[in-house]
Amino acid sequence: MDDALRTILVRCTGRDRPGITTGLLGVLSSSGAHLYDMEQVVVRERLTLDLLVGVSAGDDVLKDLLFHGWEHGLQLDFEVVEDTSQRATKPRFVVTVIGQTLPPAALAGVTGAIALGRGNIDRILRLSRYPVVSYEFVVVDGDVEVMRRALVAASREHGVDVAIQRESLERRAKRLVVMDVDSTLIQDEVIELLADVAGCADEVAHITARAMHGELDFEASLRERVARLAGTPADALLQVRDRLRLTPGARTFVRTLKRLGYTVAIVSGGFTAVTDALARDLGLDHAVANELEIVDGKLTGRVLGEVVDRAGKAAVLRRIAAAEQVPLEQTVAIGDGANDLDMLATAGLGIAFNAKPVVRDAADTAVSVPYLDAILFLLGIRRDEVEAADEGDPTLVRDGLIPVPGTPPV
Repeated sequence: MDDALRTILVRCTGRDRPGITTGLLGVLSSSGAHLYDMEQVVVRERLTLDLLVGVSAGDDVLKDLLFHGWEHGLQLDFEVVEDTSQRATKPRFVVTVIGQTLPPAALAGVTGAIALGRGNIDRILRLSRYPVVSYEFVVVDGDVEVMRRALVAASREHGVDVAIQRESLERRAKRLVVMDVDSTLIQDEVIELLADVAGCADEVAHITARAMHGELDFEASLRERVARLAGTPADALLQVRDRLRLTPGARTFVRTLKRLGYTVAIVSGGFTAVTDALARDLGLDHAVANELEIVDGKLTGRVLGEVVDRAGKAAVLRRIAAAEQVPLEQTVAIGDGANDLDMLATAGLGIAFNAKPVVRDAADTAVSVPYLDAILFLLGIRRDEVEAADEGDPTLVRDGLIPVPGTPPV
């Protein structure tokens, strides 16, 4: 850098309107000043624009900028700063906080956790106002493990979801999302709906409880529960499909991911008769689940082929990633149960969605709000970007699916 130049931070504030940036850059251009960096934020039509410039000694550019600001009703302040930033080579992290509401106490808890780990907040961006409130903090430096532990404590104390990720190309280049189905993509447990139709709901619930207490592994418990369905007419599967309830925000979540070019897949310990229908309805790229044996129009009580269990889900993730030529670092896995743990651990980002405590503790991050599309905010996607894309989609207008502010997403 030229020793004769001073590095000046020019801060312009005032009511935002078209042409402000152009006018200031025009003054700099006329004077021959060097522009090193610029950043702008607008809050409630109030502008803050920072320009980092190099100015020669005796140059009148600062006077020209002041006069330009006076003419246009702008406030300009100047500060001599270092020639280079000490933060440029330090590690950067992204902390995302999500809650039904985010009062000052909750945000103070999050920012205090960052400070406890010696992290410096470089930038704050609001990602959404509804159906949840979320913010993204870009953090420079700090001890990531100290921050992570403190953020977990703040999350529990204030009842909000907090995630910390290293800011990197991999975070911004996620390309494959693989989801569990029961209690993740949908609100229901398919085996329980089937058992209800078959008249054996209590028996199946009892077996499920034994599995939850570790008395049975997933495959054994699944085979035992399916055995109780023997003799049930295959039409029961159609009845169950009609009763399925998508998780709020599921359509918005999948629709947005597909627009961004993601591959979206589901893998389930449930059954293909349900997952194939969901894949057609939502336009998913892959659907993998267990296949129920049907003979003479009735369920036999057996599962065909290998059971998609805990290890099987992780294997499916790896297989789809290889087929789509997506590195595992660029994959996201979402689930709620213990049989999702291997899949969450295999993915570049494992997300526990309204999950059991053991899953929340093991996953990279957790989301506890009841909206699946809140996961978009962990990927750095803002709510207004989602809404802008929806407003430009004529099929959503025709189908009446454009969300109304303040209402749950579809």
